[in-house]
Amino acid sequence: MAAFIHSTVAPAPPCTLLSSPRYPPSSLHAPNSNGSISVPKLHFRPSAVSTSQSLILPRLHSHSPPLFYPLENTPPELAYSPLDECFHLLRFSVRYSDAELARAVHCLILRLEGDTRLLNTLISSYLKLGLVPDAYRAFKALSQPNVVSYTAIISGLSKSSREPEAVGLFFGMRSSGIEPNEYTFVAILTACMRSLNLELGSQVHALAVKSGYVGSAFVANSIMSLYSKTGQSDCVFQLFDEMPERDVASWNVVISRLVKEHMHIRAMELYQEMLWMDNFYADHYTLSSLLASCANSFDSRGGRAIHAQTIRKGLERSLSISNALIAFYTKCGSIDDIKILFDEMDTMDVITCTEMVVGFMEFGAVDMAMEMFDKMPEKNSISYVAVLTGLCLNNESSRALNLFRRMVEQGADITECALTSVIKACGLLTDDYTSRQIHGFVLKFGLYANPHIVAALLDMCTRCGRMEDAEKIFCYWSHNEDTSIVYTSMICGHARNGNPDKAISLFCSGQWEGELEMDEVACTSALGVCGTLGFREMGEQIHCYTFKSGIYSDTEVSNGLVSMYSKCSNLNESLQVFREMPRRDTASWNCMISAHILHRQGEKALAVWSEMKTAAIHPDGITFLLIISAYQHTKLCLVDECQKLFLSMRTEHNMEPSSEHYESYVRVLSFWGYLEEAERAVSSMPFKPEAQIWRALLDGCRIHSAAACGRRVTKQLLSMNPQDASSFVLLSNLYSASGRWHCSETVREEMREQGFRKHPARSWVIHKNKIIPFYTRDKSHPQSKDIHSGLEILIMECLKAGYEPDTSFVLQEVEEHQKKHFLFYHSAKLAAAFGLLMTKPGKPVKVVKNILLCGDCHSFLKKASLVTNREILLRDSSGFHRFVNGTCSCGE
Repeated sequence: MAAFIHSTVAPAPPCTLLSSPRYPPSSLHAPNSNGSISVPKLHFRPSAVSTSQSLILPRLHSHSPPLFYPLENTPPELAYSPLDECFHLLRFSVRYSDAELARAVHCLILRLEGDTRLLNTLISSYLKLGLVPDAYRAFKALSQPNVVSYTAIISGLSKSSREPEAVGLFFGMRSSGIEPNEYTFVAILTACMRSLNLELGSQVHALAVKSGYVGSAFVANSIMSLYSKTGQSDCVFQLFDEMPERDVASWNVVISRLVKEHMHIRAMELYQEMLWMDNFYADHYTLSSLLASCANSFDSRGGRAIHAQTIRKGLERSLSISNALIAFYTKCGSIDDIKILFDEMDTMDVITCTEMVVGFMEFGAVDMAMEMFDKMPEKNSISYVAVLTGLCLNNESSRALNLFRRMVEQGADITECALTSVIKACGLLTDDYTSRQIHGFVLKFGLYANPHIVAALLDMCTRCGRMEDAEKIFCYWSHNEDTSIVYTSMICGHARNGNPDKAISLFCSGQWEGELEMDEVACTSALGVCGTLGFREMGEQIHCYTFKSGIYSDTEVSNGLVSMYSKCSNLNESLQVFREMPRRDTASWNCMISAHILHRQGEKALAVWSEMKTAAIHPDGITFLLIISAYQHTKLCLVDECQKLFLSMRTEHNMEPSSEHYESYVRVLSFWGYLEEAERAVSSMPFKPEAQIWRALLDGCRIHSAAACGRRVTKQLLSMNPQDASSFVLLSNLYSASGRWHCSETVREEMREQGFRKHPARSWVIHKNKIIPFYTRDKSHPQSKDIHSGLEILIMECLKAGYEPDTSFVLQEVEEHQKKHFLFYHSAKLAAAFGLLMTKPGKPVKVVKNILLCGDCHSFLKKASLVTNREILLRDSSGFHRFVNGTCSCGE
């Protein structure tokens, strides 16, 4: 810089900068009525400045104050020194964000050989203008930097993501014998905090104690912020308790940390202490943290009280407060609440619009969310992630994939969270082909080193039935610190793909080898597997563990317990866990409603629904799906009630009924024999009916022996192009039932070519804490000979009691006697025979089946309960069947 100055500026005699008495410093930048700045005309003394310098100085800034005046008789008290004018100009450059003016003054300072105080001001001005390299060069030019010089440049480097350089300068300052002041401590702690350097931060803390600066609230707050950022909550609380004096920032740091630690009650208590003990007034940061706390803890009353506080303090128009309120009412309010808040906002930013997108998605208003997203003037990676996550939440996986394609085409920033959301969407779509494309995308761009993305890929593979690929990812997993993630995904994957015994085996081995951390996610996943298996004993052990480890109060864990006990036929325990939950979310109520439906208690399910509405809990799409299903187990006027429910979805909750809702509606109508109404419902749908909807109607035709309607539905199904494994199987079975064996085999061949596979029917019994599985005509059990002999005896007794085999359920081209042989050795019959042989007299036999129980097995088990005088409790995909004295609880 000095070389540049000497090459462009000719030597000149010392110059004197004078202020005109007509324009005192206070009036130099006073704005006119129109907001402009009055600047007097500049006059230069030829003897005081060279020609080349005169070309530079008049152009310093269009708003610059006068520098030189030819007034010889200026009073001494009104004269400025050159250094004073430089200070003045630097302040002026910061006020008007004029980098060129600051650089020109820098040139002048070098010519005038300014002192350290002036160069410190120059460094500070550069930093305020965001010119960190210029500030660093100015610092390097200092011959004798002092503590102010070091503090300014360390602070600037710390805030500019140049933390290593800031740390190096701090050590250099200490080596030169200069002791830090409180501002220096804050600057170096900022560097430690931004680089998450806890070790160095602890050393700085010790130095602050030794130097006596830890008593300063300014320094103590920075130390607490460092510990909070690095997750050292105990250090934060201890330091806070030891502070001799606090300011509002001190309270804010601790309250924020409590919120992050989910200690929501303590955060509210500390807020009250702050108001009463130190008489501090909460600022926008305090109230924003408390609103986040209320949202996370679903504390509707507390959040509304904080909202009232913001209004009393006049902070409701603050942008951060408004954003926090939108986030709060998204979880603890209604869609109308967030609309009102948004409409009343004076200013908004990208965070506001993103929060609105999240809110609309949470309330199921996908179209409104997308409209808001499309209108956003500015979008960032967080906005995209919010939309992708919301689309996944609302089962709009196809739209999520389309948005991702748009992001790639537009060159948008593909973050880890965005890619993880897209992989999740692909998994929810269960599309094998698309999943392989996404997998290839990850490999192509070298993202396989990211453990979160690879874990999402593993989960996607399990959801798409690609268990071999999932096993490969699992076996070659190299991120040792995240083994628990892949163990949890594989456990869920095995359970999802009809291998719950493998899932529970992996769970036990993961615990034994210490690879599976039993956190909230792992416990919830394991409880889900126990529920799928009906493995109550294992579920009870996990329940005990949640008490010991202190995670019992976690909402997700409690939801898992409610679901597990209900699936293990222990409805009373399920209800007790639900009543003891400290907090309940929408999923909690859904679990309880589902529990009653599983036990075919429709009226009780509707009673829970009424209680949920009284508690002002916002329902989601799953809630409405369950309520429609509950009507199958009631005797209410079904058509009217379901129509009211659909109307409520549209008008009160801004949700359009999906294909799943219509499928459930048609299934319930068909079950109760309202076949004409069901057909009309299918034909009046706002979208093309999928195979599942026609299948629901076909089931009703079968139950009520409606041959004509059944033929119409079958014709519709045969004309459809299958897109999933269940539709392929259904079409194949329809062809087989009509004797068109060649067509049936063609469909199955196409199914194999497209990579779809049918999960084989399987039934199992839990005996001596072991899973005893059975397939049709299974002979793999060591005692299969005894089991088959016992079943044959039972069949003979049932035949005597009036059991008549229904060979229409055998969809194979074989002779009649072979059909009966196939029918007699279905998995449910083998499992029931084993249970009767191995269970003590007087104890119910408990069987679980992975698909719907066929009509023939249902008839057989009714007779079996009669001839053996034993209770047989079987759970299939529709719920529980309790067979007692020749009758079943399902009513069929």
